[in-house]
Amino acid sequence: MYTYTPNRKNVKPLGRTEPLADGLWLAFSGSGATFTFTGSYCAVTIAGDQSARPDNTANAARIAIEVDGQRLVDDQIDAPEKTYTLVNGGLSRPHSVTVIKLSETAMSTCEIRAIALDTPTLEPALSRPRRIEFIGDSITCGYGIDDPYPTHPFSTATEDVTKAYAYLTAKALDADYSMVSISGYGIISGYTADGNTKVSGQTIQPYYPTLGFCHESFGGLDPSRVVWDFSQFIPDLIVLNLGTNDGSYTLDHKDRQEEYSSAYSAFLRTVRYFNPGAFILCALGIMTARLCPFMEKAAALYREETGDQRISCLRFDEQLPSDGYSSDWHPSTVTQEKAAQRLTEAVRQLMLW
Repeated sequence: MYTYTPNRKNVKPLGRTEPLADGLWLAFSGSGATFTFTGSYCAVTIAGDQSARPDNTANAARIAIEVDGQRLVDDQIDAPEKTYTLVNGGLSRPHSVTVIKLSETAMSTCEIRAIALDTPTLEPALSRPRRIEFIGDSITCGYGIDDPYPTHPFSTATEDVTKAYAYLTAKALDADYSMVSISGYGIISGYTADGNTKVSGQTIQPYYPTLGFCHESFGGLDPSRVVWDFSQFIPDLIVLNLGTNDGSYTLDHKDRQEEYSSAYSAFLRTVRYFNPGAFILCALGIMTARLCPFMEKAAALYREETGDQRISCLRFDEQLPSDGYSSDWHPSTVTQEKAAQRLTEAVRQLMLW
């Protein structure tokens, strides 16, 4: 038996990952790894953080493992360590394996700790021809998408990034992806229920240059203290979908809307600094179109002040009651699929893909 500690050389990372001495650390939605091998046995061990308890299904990390394109594992890491036997017996033949963190960074992180094979044939999967980074909030995370009851609260057990518009778009475009998304977060304010209290502690900017953000510790480690190496993933395109949570604070207050627009424009400078070669697409409107004009104003201001023409805007169609909702009135699978189709078509025209 051959046992490997996964790293960026023997597996292909998905999204932002961090190699540790004993494995590959996953924080943001969609982070993971994919690899190939030839053999008749494969097992993968996943380690959890402090959230990994049987009584914590609302926050424990949810992961999926696919073998040869089929999802064989869909589970929450509710124990310090769990091992999944994926292939066991039969003829020795080529296989592809993909591990994806379905749930978001804020509630929990996990680690791909070990890969066990019966042959010494572990290889990283091939890279795709295109690369897209998505920066967003709960919509990008796939918040509640497996719960068709809008009055139900959040749970990582019902969150699946692979059913959200960003992942679906990357798949349709045959692109590798990276997600930087946290539910409830915005540009100047996170979601606020009373429409007046500014939640300035829930903005995406401080975590954009990091591995993520989490309320829990992973062996004493904090993903927000890990500086992300932007050379590890150089996107051709960056899609920003931020403003839904800001809208709960700005409402129709002109001064707040202008503050959002100004801060958005400043964030575009940050995104460009770290990604000098990427085209930037600013998108908004799936849950509310309230701030779309101010997103567009921010892009125009940025373009005017910098002369940077590699930026454009897209308005999504708003979700329809007839398409249903997920928990906390988030987009349903139908809405997410429609948004993916809209974005895919726009990107094909924009990037000539």
